[in-house]
This record gives sequence, C-alpha cells and structure tokens, in this order.
Amino acid sequence: MNRRSKTGEGEGKERLGRYYAGARAAVPFVLATLVLGVSFGVLARSLGWGAVAAVGSSVLICSGSAQFAVAAVLGSGGGPFAAIVAAVLLNARFGPMGVAVAPYLKGGPLRRAFEGQAVIDASWALASRGGGRFDREFMIGATIPQVAAWIGGTALGVLGGDLVGDPERLGLDAIFPAFFLVLLVDELRGAGSAVTVALLAAAVALLLVPVAPPGVPVIAACAAALLGLRRTL
Repeated sequence: MNRRSKTGEGEGKERLGRYYAGARAAVPFVLATLVLGVSFGVLARSLGWGAVAAVGSSVLICSGSAQFAVAAVLGSGGGPFAAIVAAVLLNARFGPMGVAVAPYLKGGPLRRAFEGQAVIDASWALASRGGGRFDREFMIGATIPQVAAWIGGTALGVLGGDLVGDPERLGLDAIFPAFFLVLLVDELRGAGSAVTVALLAAAVALLLVPVAPPGVPVIAACAAALLGLRRTL
C-alpha cells in the first residue's frame, strides 16, 4: 500500500470519527427531541391530524418551532396561510446559519443543498469551532440521530395517542405556549440586542392576542423579532 493510499485511509477514519463524535455529543438533545416529538404527535392527533399528516410534516419540515407554530395557529382557528407564514418566519433563521456553514459543505450544488439540510440549531452550535469555522462531519453526525428522534417521536405520539389519553388532562395542551415561552427565555439569557428583540416580540404578541384573528399574533411576533434583530445588527 503506497503512501497516498495510507493517507486517504487515515483521512477517512478521521472523518468517520468526527461523525461519531457529533452523534455522541448530540445524545442529550436526542432524548429531549424524542420527548418533544411525542408531545407534538399527541397534540397533532388531538387537533384532528391523521398519522400521515403529522409524521409527514416532521419528515418534510423537520423543525419543532415551525411545526408547533403551525399546530398552534390551526388549533386556535387560524387559516392555512397564517400557519404557513408563521412557520416561514420562524425558519428564516436558517438562512444566515446556512450561509455561515456553506463554505464547509462539499460537492456540487445539489449535494451542498442536501448537506445543508443538516443545519439545525443544536448541531450548528455544536459544530461551530469559532472564528466562523464549522466541522461539517461533526454537524452531520449530530443531526442524523436528532432527526430520527423527532420523526420517531412524532410517530410514537400519533400512533400511541390512545395510550397517552386526553392531552388536556395530562397538561399537554400547555405545550404550545410553554414551547414558545422557552424560546423567549432562551433569548433573554443573551445580552443587548437579543433581550430587546425578545421583549419586542413578546409585547407585540400580548397586545394582539385579545383583538387579532387567530394566527396573527404569532406572525406579528415573528416579524417583529426579525425586524428588530435586523435593526440591532
């Protein structure tokens, strides 16, 4: 075996090791994602979603914040357009995240677009190496088990809904507001602009809830957060 072959084999083992390292680092997030996925599946079923619709949304969208927003808007009587707009606004954060990690993806446009689907919040943060650098293999390794947990959890929630029982009796109906409250608290842990943006979005939502049609407060809060963050950058 020549030196080039040995070098290639060594690099392959190193990349494989980084995939595994990413998967191991994501274990705490996998457990949390599984529980949240089950909750989403149960609540989606309680809103009249079929198994195909609930699991399909987790496969195609694969974003907890966006899917909870869609379910919250539809569950409160909002229309499909409002639900879609809310989901798009919440997922707008993946634009700059994808731009940041793009130089470290491999292959042509199609492959890079496919690898870009591995950009999720926890994996993106875990793969950051500072100075705008990212570990591609580590990010992909961290994403794969989280995606499996989200889709699998949704399926368990939908198919096992009868075993769980009435979501309101168990307090699972509070998942929607609690989920967004956690997002807000997470923003408040930051400094400066993050706090301002989070408070602005919360204020807009609270003011609109009593008077606006279902779904509008969520959309307005997301839009306020995006505009506020843009002005503070």
